[in-house]
Amino acid sequence: MLVLGLIGLIGGLITGISPCILPVLPVVFFAGGAAKGAGESMADDSSAGRGRRSRRPYAVIAGLVLSFSFFTLLGSALISLLDLPSDILHYAGLVLLVAIGLGMIFARLGDLLERPFARLSVRPGNPNGGGFLLGLGLGLVYVPCAGPVLTAIAVAGATHRLSLNVVVLTLSFAVGATLPLLGFALAGRQVADRVKAFRTRAPLVRRISGVVMIVLAVALAFNLTDALQRALPGYTDSLQQGVENSSAFRPQLSGLTNGTNTQLSRCTDNASVLQECGHAPAIADITKWLNTPDGAPVALPSLRGKVVLIDFWTYSCINCQRSIPHVEAWSKAYQGAGLRVIGVHTPEFVFERDPGNVAAATKSMGIMYPVALDNGYATFDNYRNQYWPAEYLIDAEGNVRHISLGEGDYANTEQLIRQLLVQASPSVKLPAATDVPNTTPSSSTLTPETYLNYNQVQRYTGTPLTHDSPASYQPVAALPVNDVTLGGTWTAGDGYFTAGRGARLVLHFDAKDVYLVLAGSGTVTASADGAPATVIHVSGTPNQHPVLASGSQHTGTLTVTLSAGLQAYDLTFG
Repeated sequence: MLVLGLIGLIGGLITGISPCILPVLPVVFFAGGAAKGAGESMADDSSAGRGRRSRRPYAVIAGLVLSFSFFTLLGSALISLLDLPSDILHYAGLVLLVAIGLGMIFARLGDLLERPFARLSVRPGNPNGGGFLLGLGLGLVYVPCAGPVLTAIAVAGATHRLSLNVVVLTLSFAVGATLPLLGFALAGRQVADRVKAFRTRAPLVRRISGVVMIVLAVALAFNLTDALQRALPGYTDSLQQGVENSSAFRPQLSGLTNGTNTQLSRCTDNASVLQECGHAPAIADITKWLNTPDGAPVALPSLRGKVVLIDFWTYSCINCQRSIPHVEAWSKAYQGAGLRVIGVHTPEFVFERDPGNVAAATKSMGIMYPVALDNGYATFDNYRNQYWPAEYLIDAEGNVRHISLGEGDYANTEQLIRQLLVQASPSVKLPAATDVPNTTPSSSTLTPETYLNYNQVQRYTGTPLTHDSPASYQPVAALPVNDVTLGGTWTAGDGYFTAGRGARLVLHFDAKDVYLVLAGSGTVTASADGAPATVIHVSGTPNQHPVLASGSQHTGTLTVTLSAGLQAYDLTFG
């Protein structure tokens, strides 16, 4: 629990200095330095009044921590129980901020807002009540950058898997994320105490604070702050990745997704020897089965005596596409010796939830072993998985003996498969090891995967994105390595970018091959650094398409032109 608290605190601190907190900084600064509570008399400028307001920054942050923690963990349950719109809490927070802003402008309204909090205080006229109320409002609209710690908290809350560990992680994350905000609130208080203009013009300062608060609420309501956040570099990305990939973090995160199986997180990922990782969790709540007689389910208990390999994948993932030939080769080579392979398809994108799309991709990839469609993430969670692809090797007694996360390390996995087959049947005659080329990229400079949707796009440079409506974009001339820019008309939706008139995508890449996940019907033309253009005809099932294939890894500029109506989901590299 101490480790979880430290992880939450560090993850929160990283979030608290990231670009996503910038929109709320002016409000927090003015809130800490407001000369009076929202409803105090404008005539009261005594030193006692200034003393009372000295704790106002702490009241703001306390309200923010409480509100953010409570509604992150229990908000989805309350909304479901009361059958309310999913965004009602967000808009409730915006209404509250506007009301508080008006209360700072109009003293009589401020008195009404603070009256319930004053009654809770042993001292009438408590100026910190307004600060606490402001913190409650900010907690409803302050949504930090969705890092891995926040993702774990949100998943636990959405699936009602609340525990003491989840509460500790949530509170520590909220404290860490708000500590930098407390610094700004204290700075505002210091300015108010030391600068004469703040003291002598207290009513004016308070009104300005109210106006700033209302402007923030309007900006948040219309997503106007997103452009600011996206325009700034992700200067905390490396810190966040360090937390995510730490040896202490991953097992603790896995422990939050499923409290019934603690043994899987005890094993070392990608170990070179067999381990004892506990009993294999069930393959549960499957939407549909492919490649089984009449779509019949496959239950793990029915495979006792066999060695089982469970492969988590999703069909448009380039990492999965590079690993599938190895998994399929093992299935064919060792089926006669007692190996059974089960593919668990857990979708990354909305279109990957469609059984028809998955069936078409399964057929095109030549997958013959059973595939379970895990659209509800139940099996994904049962295995505490966080990766595509991921392999879990199960022995003949039904125990997990090896966990392989990500692509690569195929020779080691195959050697462990052979060991388990011999353990299950010492007289078995094994075929020669398979010979499938390992195409896993090994370069540390390879351009990372780039999502093409409004909520997840990274390394985008150019005209600020307009959410969910057609807009004209102008590509930048000097594009940093690994960045992408847009030209022509695009619609930036929550799941993908939709091409409009003259749509083109320009990427400064460092890779050998470039792949683009596309849907719709149309034509794509791709050219890199003046080389002959590649023309791709897109139709049918949404899938990944190669837009650049070269002999070796290099840097260059790729321009992709798309016909109107095509949907672009993702860029991956090899």
